[in-house]
Amino acid sequence: MTSDISIVWLGTIASLLAGLASGVGALGVFLVRTLTHKLQDGMLASAAGVMLAASFFSLLLPGLEYGEQMTGKTWTAALIVIFGLLSGAAALYFVHQKLPHQHFELGREGSDASYIRGIWLFIVAITLHNFPEGMAVGVGFAGGDVNNGYVLATGIGLQNIPEGLAVAFSLLAIDYSRTKAFAIALMTGLAEPLGGLFGATLVWLAEPLMPWTLGFAAGAMLFIISNEIIPETHHRQWKIMSTFCLMGGFAVMMFLDATLG
Repeated sequence: MTSDISIVWLGTIASLLAGLASGVGALGVFLVRTLTHKLQDGMLASAAGVMLAASFFSLLLPGLEYGEQMTGKTWTAALIVIFGLLSGAAALYFVHQKLPHQHFELGREGSDASYIRGIWLFIVAITLHNFPEGMAVGVGFAGGDVNNGYVLATGIGLQNIPEGLAVAFSLLAIDYSRTKAFAIALMTGLAEPLGGLFGATLVWLAEPLMPWTLGFAAGAMLFIISNEIIPETHHRQWKIMSTFCLMGGFAVMMFLDATLG
């Protein structure tokens, strides 16, 4: 029989390995030689598609399932997840309004001379998205079925590969070096072991929070995709290409979630 301490270690290490898969995907930035405006729009749109699919299949649907298991009622679960969704969007809107930032091409917003780029809101949203995924792995181990924890960690790790690529390409598109883009994408995955540790040690708290937390992460992601990424990839002449790139990213992530989730 696996001890409680072993469960905590297993949940934390498994979620760490899943998070490090972001770095595997981020290695793709070293294969890009020249970043043209056309390629930039295509990469950003693909990143948006990946995260759009992740919002639905990795966050909202699991959130509804957790909520229904907890409450026994579909409508209650839906309300909890919707509350989380709107909370996440409102939180990112607050950050968007209070912190001066810059869109990728449309120019600076905010009065303070020291500003952050719009892409960093996208990175924040992805990091928020990784934490509840790590929680799910930790809760999976703590639930007593170790094999379930391994399956969750493997599926989430494989899903993190295109997510890491999305982060790294997004940073490359705003003139970060390949090394910095890779390093930051790798670091976004480190939110997962934090979530894994939280889920495995405080399962009594983490499990009831899952529907709201998953909804919150999805809301943050959807706000950034709609408010920042899509407008930025549709203001030049390649908006049709960007649309299909978004759909391609969505399809890849949907396939991974459907087959590995």
